Amino acid sequence: MKNVAIFASGEGTNAENLFNYFNNDKRVKIKLVVTNSDTAGVVARAEKYKKNVQIISKTALQEYTSQIIEFLQTEKIDIIVLAGFLLKIPEAFIKAFPNQIINIHPSLLPKYGGKGMYGINVHKAVVENKESESGITIHYVNEEYDKGEIILQAKCDVNQIDTAETLAAKIRKLEFEYLPKAIEKII
Repeated sequence: MKNVAIFASGEGTNAENLFNYFNNDKRVKIKLVVTNSDTAGVVARAEKYKKNVQIISKTALQEYTSQIIEFLQTEKIDIIVLAGFLLKIPEAFIKAFPNQIINIHPSLLPKYGGKGMYGINVHKAVVENKESESGITIHYVNEEYDKGEIILQAKCDVNQIDTAETLAAKIRKLEFEYLPKAIEKII
């Protein structure tokens, strides 16, 4: 069985999708949720599913990196899933968990990646640039934003009538379908 930690900063819809998907799975256990905000929606979702929640501030992530890594290793975490986690992962994490940290990004990388390109910002840029398609990229995390090896990409059409919000809804469907598949692929 692989133990998974989900790192999330927002509403936690991808985390909840993973809780449900792997609920009775003998291969994957969602062991804990890490967030940088005690008011993030992911906290209530995790508590509803009786998941261990750890709140780690940006400062703590940087100043207590080795202790956090040690905690994750004590918890026997095999895979870290960044599902809307907005803080940059310290290099020490990447070294401690090589090819064990994955991120879901709401575009077809390498397009629309990098610092500041998350959530609705990505969808606005895609629509403004009149792209004909967008999608998601699930990739390993390395030292650079959105530059790690790609595990999986899934596409959707972008229509002339699409807004950032309608595109976000299409992307959310892809995330729900393909993030669990990417986890299955890497285990």
